[in-house]
Amino acid sequence: MCKDKLLNLKRFSLKSSYPFQQYDKVVLLLRRRNRVIGGTYVQHDILDYMPQLRSFTFYVCTYVDLVAVPYELSSEDIQLTLANIEQHIGSMVNYVTNSVNFVYGVRAACSVFSLPFGFDYLRDIGNNFPNIVFSSVTYLVIQDIIPFEHEFFMRIARSFPLLKHLFIRNKESQNLNGLMTLSSDNCQLHSIIKYPHLTILGVVSAHRDYIEQFLDETKTFVPCLTEFEVYVDDLKTVTKDFTREETRRNCAKVKKITSIEPVVHSEDLCLYFPSLYK
Repeated sequence: MCKDKLLNLKRFSLKSSYPFQQYDKVVLLLRRRNRVIGGTYVQHDILDYMPQLRSFTFYVCTYVDLVAVPYELSSEDIQLTLANIEQHIGSMVNYVTNSVNFVYGVRAACSVFSLPFGFDYLRDIGNNFPNIVFSSVTYLVIQDIIPFEHEFFMRIARSFPLLKHLFIRNKESQNLNGLMTLSSDNCQLHSIIKYPHLTILGVVSAHRDYIEQFLDETKTFVPCLTEFEVYVDDLKTVTKDFTREETRRNCAKVKKITSIEPVVHSEDLCLYFPSLYK
């Protein structure tokens, strides 16, 4: 019998919302640098060492440089490794941008998690996330190298019903921008998306189309939005220097604007964001 097996372990909890590289100091599973952590590693590096384990709730996201794999990864590749694990497990693969020493590239974010999903935090999901209701998630980071369209945000609203914090990382313009622009305020091509619990929205790392997506009341309704992380110049463009009626209602309850640029207070800003001054 292997002396490293944890024969009497009854409960263990490990949670980190931030990427880290000191894998060898945590568990053997996380030593797999630049490798996809899938069912094979979960079984052989964790479950085999805890034979009395009755329940295993987990969520692991690994990032793989594209030069490290000879083919394009997909969620199906991970699912093939899960066949021998006797519990419900989900997976997804998303391609995200990566910056090292100011050199930008693309890497794969590979996630594997037990179902039902048991955490309040999920990051780096993209257009191809599975049709699962993540009822416990309140903090979400979305990122992709292709645009997020209106239908994608409809799926997000359905799949994350208790979402409170949303951070968008996508520099690509929406494809429908030519049909629904700042000059077409009265043109409504889609149903209105409702995020009843969303309080914090971060779009500093996003194209200004996504500011439009969330502030334009003909597209999205965010009645509880109180904190906004945004470039002020983009905000001024979308709101037409704080005069545009279609974006006024979703700004009414915002109490804090976080921006790299200084926020110049003016009468128009005061009227547009009345909760900033309460």
